Amino acid sequence: MAVASIESRGLTKRFGSFTALDALDLKIEGAKCVGFLGPNGAGKTTTLKMLTDMIFPTGGEAFLNGVSVQQDRKKALSYAGVLIESPEIYPSLTPREALEMVADLRGVPPADRRGRIDEVLAEVKMGDWADQKVGRFSKGMKQRINIAAALVHDPEILMLDEPATGLDPRGMAEVRDIVRGLKRRNRLVFMSSHILSEVTDVCDEVALINKGKLLFYDTLGNVTARFSQGASSLDVAFLGPQDPKAIQDRIATLSGVTRSEILDPRRIRLWYDGKLETQARLAEAIVAWHLGMTSLVESRSALEEVYLSQIERGD
Repeated sequence: MAVASIESRGLTKRFGSFTALDALDLKIEGAKCVGFLGPNGAGKTTTLKMLTDMIFPTGGEAFLNGVSVQQDRKKALSYAGVLIESPEIYPSLTPREALEMVADLRGVPPADRRGRIDEVLAEVKMGDWADQKVGRFSKGMKQRINIAAALVHDPEILMLDEPATGLDPRGMAEVRDIVRGLKRRNRLVFMSSHILSEVTDVCDEVALINKGKLLFYDTLGNVTARFSQGASSLDVAFLGPQDPKAIQDRIATLSGVTRSEILDPRRIRLWYDGKLETQARLAEAIVAWHLGMTSLVESRSALEEVYLSQIERGD
């Protein structure tokens, strides 16, 4: 079986004088989860809609498993399961009935449908609700059924447009857990998001887009190593106020700290290399100062530091 792939070549979309996507060149291959990250309005949904032929590009071309979406739509999209902008499900239907309709549209043979529907409902942890009315479901449960609908024809590629947006914390956690399971099943998952923790939790690689332009695409580890300098940071709090010069003199003695900032008289922020060993060593050193440290917590993830620096640079 060929390696699953998503590719865009010079993909461009203009709405009048506004360029929503500007000559996007991106090629993703293999079974993994790739986060398509960017602020609201960056061009993420526009990209997904052109990759799935929901809107036509102004220029360029999109390919799924090497097949042009614009030249051979039916064959290209047969490889993909898609969830964009959370479609509603008829409330009077059960998940099984709704998935029967989708399976029919997707050409799943009648003899295989029941088994396939049971399989995808189990995959999204909705097997116990297969014959209950959808109208009684929470938003998170409905989203899981939408993901099942994208999976019912067993696609090699799955494209998800901000799948956890609008869900409560429990629903968000459930969707993230499902995505983790999906990438273990030899699928290429391409997931747009503007939530940094979501991408960090479930993705292997990340592509960052802003104002319609691709800023980078790489593994999470390579991204933070390439673009950050001391990207991880720690917020340290003390019981009482500290003398600014004295605390800065102490910070200067700490090995592994790349920069620091006094947040207020009782709190400082330290940037370091992100390694747990360095974090442990810094904690031990600061405790040894006997200044009444009350907490030491991560202030930002490495990806957050990179994200903010790259977005600000693009403004």
